[in-house]
Amino acid sequence: MTDSQNTPRPAGLLRRFAAMVYDSLLLIAVGLAYGALVTLLNVLIQGAPTEREAIEWGYWRFPVFIGLIAVWVGFFYYFWGRSGQTLGMRAWRLKLTDAASGQLPAPRQRLIRGLLAPLSLFLAGLGYFWLWVDPRDHTLHGRLSGTRVWLMPKEPKA
Repeated sequence: MTDSQNTPRPAGLLRRFAAMVYDSLLLIAVGLAYGALVTLLNVLIQGAPTEREAIEWGYWRFPVFIGLIAVWVGFFYYFWGRSGQTLGMRAWRLKLTDAASGQLPAPRQRLIRGLLAPLSLFLAGLGYFWLWVDPRDHTLHGRLSGTRVWLMPKEPKA
């Protein structure tokens, strides 16, 4: 095995999107749990609606939505700080690091990336496609947060 096969290299777009599919399944479950919790709290505070009537959120609609976004960003923030990998990233051998040092990203970097990455995706994927024109293979949110996603080498079989 050559040394080039043992060193990480920048992750390609298809692997990143495949990891996103895995992670989106987890995010759906986390979002459902969050929704159940805030719905329970709403019912405990305001009482249950009558049959066939929707729950009234009133002024809480926007804070509940912001809470959902915070839970999703917190999911990535936690896993990127713990090991640099979410479950989807682990399955596809991807790892997030600080672009300069190669160490786990700092809290500020994780927060910036967690907020910018969804915007990169929702803008027709332009922040991700930036990878194809960047001379150092950065996504736009990776460049702005000072982070990189690497394709890790295969672990040797025991």
